Amino acid sequence: MTYEERKAQVRSYLGKAVRVEIDRPIGYIHHKEKYDLHYPINYGYIPGVLGGDGEELDVYVLGIDTPVKECTVMVIGIAHRENDVEDKLIAAPEGMSYNEKQMADAIRFQEQYYKTTVEGL
Repeated sequence: MTYEERKAQVRSYLGKAVRVEIDRPIGYIHHKEKYDLHYPINYGYIPGVLGGDGEELDVYVLGIDTPVKECTVMVIGIAHRENDVEDKLIAAPEGMSYNEKQMADAIRFQEQYYKTTVEGL
């Protein structure tokens, strides 16, 4: 997937409802090589949609404060990674909104390791 295709793909989801399967629910601890990553929000992917890394397109889910296995949410933003091969979607339940700073703060737990810019609706 080219850079242009990757950007077009994630932008095509802005404002749309998506079903997300959660593989890292709130409280999940991802043991990395040099650190442990604690998930304060639900994190998952859109089944069957491949992202820039060749794996399913990842989604940060805001506004659901309990661990869930899946959910249908609206895509309200994009985490653009300048120093990686993938971008991430940011979503929340319909009717909930977050500004770009709020979204960036919510995903900082993971995005602090990348050069990321958040784009909102």
